Amino acid sequence: MSEHDLRPVVLDIDHSIGDLPDSVVVPLAEWQESLRFGCSLATMRRFRATLDAQLPARHGTVFMGSGDFHHLTWPLLARMRPDAPIQVVVLDNHPDNMRFPFGVHCGSWVRRVAALPFVAHVHVLGITSADIGAGHAWENYLTPLLRGKLTYWSMGVNTGWSRRLGVSRCFRGFDTPEALVDAFVESQRTQTLRTYLSIDKDVFSAEVAQTNWDQGRLLLPHALALINGLRHTLVGSDVNGEVSHYQYRSWWKRKLSAMDEQPQIDPAQLAGWQAQQHALNLELLGALAARSG
Repeated sequence: MSEHDLRPVVLDIDHSIGDLPDSVVVPLAEWQESLRFGCSLATMRRFRATLDAQLPARHGTVFMGSGDFHHLTWPLLARMRPDAPIQVVVLDNHPDNMRFPFGVHCGSWVRRVAALPFVAHVHVLGITSADIGAGHAWENYLTPLLRGKLTYWSMGVNTGWSRRLGVSRCFRGFDTPEALVDAFVESQRTQTLRTYLSIDKDVFSAEVAQTNWDQGRLLLPHALALINGLRHTLVGSDVNGEVSHYQYRSWWKRKLSAMDEQPQIDPAQLAGWQAQQHALNLELLGALAARSG
């Protein structure tokens, strides 16, 4: 079976993903409360065992639902065990490298991916969030930055604090999405690592797809240019950032979600937003399926 023939996978946790052509749907609704937003490491180990039991040995792009599940990229990557080092490229409006003392959550998983022995480097592209600004500098895990294993590619964020800590080489700042995309694609022309690509749709402007997080500035052509620039090295990919509504049963998740200032989902707008998301999924899936592996 060629890379072009691999079937996409839907991790159906929050019922937010529309029908995708020839997809493998894995029903996982019972995991929503325990996984959404964040979970303990013990819970993640149990979920990893579930993935190992239910996912096909080889598959295409994984769709995981809301951006509240972006930390599931970690077990998806961990189970790959490639025979050579890879790079991980993340399209995200946030660094997802923030401190979280209760296990792992959708904003802290990048540190754990950067620590995987076969991951040579992680690039997070499209950040416009103040999470990497001076006011939140202390919240960023420094280890992957100090070790030179993580690079932030951002727009419009003052990251001068990075110079004081000696990690400025890990920060690339740009004025426009076009400048960021052009610089990254050019940087990839000479690199030989295989690539895993993770797309959180909050990296897009809200006119492209409405999510339940604050959003970035990328448009669809920017993402397609990035995918095309990586297509000859892609060995895996995932997509999240669907919009879905969920009321946590546990008080601590309600509290943490409120502290992160997640926007409220308007029920009257939900169906329209999900239709917009579905159209974007089909575009992304078509581009990712065209990779040459």
